[in-house]
Amino acid sequence: QVQLVESGGGLVQAGGSLRLSCVASGSIASMYAMRWYGQAPGKQRELVAGILNGGATNYADSVKGRFTISRDNAKNTVYLQMNSLKPEDTAVYYCNVATLRGNFWGRGTQVTVSS
Repeated sequence: QVQLVESGGGLVQAGGSLRLSCVASGSIASMYAMRWYGQAPGKQRELVAGILNGGATNYADSVKGRFTISRDNAKNTVYLQMNSLKPEDTAVYYCNVATLRGNFWGRGTQVTVSS
């Protein structure tokens, strides 16, 4: 099993910044990707950003240039730096890790951006 603990969410005004963190533990030896998903009220969960073991990253078009995903392999931690936040970024953000044994999810952290 893999355990994921997210932190860093909160309430911020439009234009502000937040940094999300997700610490992975457990059976992560075969982990090859770490991702952040966002789920806005009434909408499906969507990929926001991902990062592979080698460092390659991908982003949703809506966050390109504003969000940055990074990871600290020594700490088994993935970060999402969120800048220039917009009200439409309001969502529960979930950490996801992909391993050879399957995908695992954190419980999510709420991000609310006020206008």
